[in-house]
Amino acid sequence: MLRLSFAIRVLFAFCLLIATANHVRADILHGLFWDYGYGDSAYWASRVFWGALTFFDPLAAGLLFIKPRMGIILTATIILADVAHNTYYVALKQQWLEPFYLSQVAFLIAVFLLSPIVWRREQSGEVTV
Repeated sequence: MLRLSFAIRVLFAFCLLIATANHVRADILHGLFWDYGYGDSAYWASRVFWGALTFFDPLAAGLLFIKPRMGIILTATIILADVAHNTYYVALKQQWLEPFYLSQVAFLIAVFLLSPIVWRREQSGEVTV
């Protein structure tokens, strides 16, 4: 169970760091508050949300190893908020089959299916790897 919990946290951190790289790339090319191609239909709050992920994604990745339960909570919160938020824009442009959206939905499903394994391991008091 210990190795499985660690492997799940590595998987989650890897996904979060890939997302971080995507956000950093967008920040460098377009600025922190880029509209992600949605132009005037992208609300200012959405731009702030997307920009904030540049900082929250790597924070969650680190917490998965420093404070695993807090990392799981932040990871689940981030991906749930991200999918809920982005669904609005995906619906607006009918982008249901775009890889960015499908990968976010897949990560959301993985987080909600696999997080209980990490959570139980942390609750049992096993030593963190």
